[in-house]
Amino acid sequence: MIKFLRNLFLEDFWLKLFSFALAGLIWFTVNIAINRESAGAPALSLAPTRELTLSDLPVVVLSSAEDVRTVRVNPKTVDVTVQGEPNLIRELRPRDIRVLLDLTGIPAAHDMRVRVEVILPAGVKQVHVLPEEVQVTFPRSGEAPQ
Repeated sequence: MIKFLRNLFLEDFWLKLFSFALAGLIWFTVNIAINRESAGAPALSLAPTRELTLSDLPVVVLSSAEDVRTVRVNPKTVDVTVQGEPNLIRELRPRDIRVLLDLTGIPAAHDMRVRVEVILPAGVKQVHVLPEEVQVTFPRSGEAPQ
């Protein structure tokens, strides 16, 4: 029994120690990345941040190529408030921000609310979106889309 335990710990000791240190380093790196993402920590920058609200950004409907249904979205535009370094915010234009409504895989329903997704350039963080959800209506057959 003692020989087994001695071999378990001492045989290939340096390889086991290296593997243990590498596993610890990987765990530490992943743990920091998860904590930074969940806390919404900005990138490593000491520069002050600035907020900007862009109004009336159009909601773009995303659906599969096979999906030929017409949909009504209400409201058709949203307001997005973003935050970032002053030089990034100063150069930011409404065309740099995409507001998507992903309807892929959603079956037809007469009336439902769907959360919008905002795609931002690198270095810009979303603060909030008004409204966060939009109403989606799939017109019934025979009903004219508006």
